[in-house]
Amino acid sequence: MQQKLLVVDDEESIVTLLQYNLEQAGFDVSVAMTGKQAVEKAEAEPFDLIVLDVMLPEMDGLEVCKSLRGSKIMTPILMLTAKDDEFDKVLGLELGADDYLTKPFSPREVVARVRAILRRAVSERALPTKSEEPEKLLLGEVEIYPENYEVYYHGEQIELTPKEFELLIYLMNHKGRALTREQLLNAVWNYDFVGDTRIVDVHISHLRDKIEPNSKKPVFIKTVRGLGYKLETADKYE
Repeated sequence: MQQKLLVVDDEESIVTLLQYNLEQAGFDVSVAMTGKQAVEKAEAEPFDLIVLDVMLPEMDGLEVCKSLRGSKIMTPILMLTAKDDEFDKVLGLELGADDYLTKPFSPREVVARVRAILRRAVSERALPTKSEEPEKLLLGEVEIYPENYEVYYHGEQIELTPKEFELLIYLMNHKGRALTREQLLNAVWNYDFVGDTRIVDVHISHLRDKIEPNSKKPVFIKTVRGLGYKLETADKYE
């Protein structure tokens, strides 16, 4: 069964280029030319991934991303930006995007990024068979079910983006080890964002907001000054 993508861009030439190359790669591609159309289509039917331009009429890509995440639509989002601007990139990630590309880009790179994101999403969301008990990881009052792609805090389910979830699982699997930002980039994003370690900081901040008793004084995800981060199991927390 073909995986369904939604391509959102107001430049017809870009839409045509992306649609052609993604369909040649075997994807079922729908398109939207405005932010409003993107939200309407994403709310009306499920997609496996959304390729979303930042500069759009009616609603820009950042507003679209915020709207979808606010509606609990957790479809992976690959953002496109014409600006080589860290603010746009970081803000997009803060609003729930999973990855970004700066224009100009090659169609081959877009296809490669899309495939990488989808591989991770399929792997993360694979459900166990009915006869199996789902694996559970514990971190204080946080319960993590990797196979079900679910996280609970004090018994209530919390929403993580695919990247936040993957980062949390990686930290859990390397508990007690100091990990550099570069290690986390390579492990979670599968390629090297040269000079873009701020991406890791953004996602760590989001995780702290969602799983720490006090995100300003984290007891689980510790900062290792001058290096990166380390996940610890705290015996006491408030």
